[in-house]
Amino acid sequence: MSYFLMPLLLLDKLKNSKINFIKMTKILITGASGQLGSVLTKKLQDKYGVDNVIASDLRINPSFNGCFEVLDATDFDALSEIVLKFEITQIYHLAAILSANGEKIPLNTWDINMKSLFNVLEVSRLTNIDKVFFPSSIAVYGNDAPKTETPQDYVVAPSTVYGISKVAGENWAHYYYERYGLDIRSIRYPGVIGHQSLPGGGTTDYAIDIFHKAVKNEVFECFLEATATLPMIYMDDTIRATIELMEAPKENITVRTSYNLSGMSFSPEQLTQSIQKIYPDFKIVYKPDFRQKIAESWPSSIDDSSARSDWNWKPQFDIDAMASVMIEELKLKYITELKIS
Repeated sequence: MSYFLMPLLLLDKLKNSKINFIKMTKILITGASGQLGSVLTKKLQDKYGVDNVIASDLRINPSFNGCFEVLDATDFDALSEIVLKFEITQIYHLAAILSANGEKIPLNTWDINMKSLFNVLEVSRLTNIDKVFFPSSIAVYGNDAPKTETPQDYVVAPSTVYGISKVAGENWAHYYYERYGLDIRSIRYPGVIGHQSLPGGGTTDYAIDIFHKAVKNEVFECFLEATATLPMIYMDDTIRATIELMEAPKENITVRTSYNLSGMSFSPEQLTQSIQKIYPDFKIVYKPDFRQKIAESWPSSIDDSSARSDWNWKPQFDIDAMASVMIEELKLKYITELKIS
């Protein structure tokens, strides 16, 4: 179906719908089963109530507690039906193919990442959605960007299709805000580290897998070089930053592309040293692959002063605090299976 016809069909549906325009908060999350989505869904359920948060993804999780809709976000009609059915007021659009996996299928990555975003933007515009969240990434920066304290407004020239899709998404977000007044907000996430799910195909996901190997007393094979320093953030800080941005007063939001966000920066070598404070015998071997080149194109630290000044962002976890919590949580996860003491 063409993008020209989609709005006309949705407008026809709107004429026959019974949306209550005095709306309570009803949230739709796309990509809700992913690393970030699974945790964000639970936090939003706690805050707004289970019945007011609709999770969606390509396949249902049998253990999911709450309202779940099977949704391919590249399907405009399916997305619009859910928005109308549940009288959605906010969308968190998390569905995307990530950096490392994206390089395996570049054109498909572009098609999925952009088509799903266009669908969210158009449905949001036509149904008067209050707010939209679109996650961007440090992958928007390329080889020419300053590696340390990369500025908010530096030229973005990514070297991966994932980064290219995020730059395009940022520009479309800005366009929809300027042209239609759509209140779309975004964060350039660094590498997100959490115990809740397994690595999902990102270049920074070594920093999740390494904890699983440490807790299971296995040698970790790292696909990055020992000194490959990248910006990272612990999951709790990530979720808090996302919700804080979405709850900030509209007049405080000065960045309508995407906010830089920083938690901490470290290399595999530094993370290993932190883990060895708890597991002194933990071993790592380095076998860099194609993801090393991706990492080299990204910053080693980020200037997030705009986020700090506009909506009072401040991280709470450093590398040692994160390592301690990750290990304790994963020990609980594996204690029955592996009888870890």
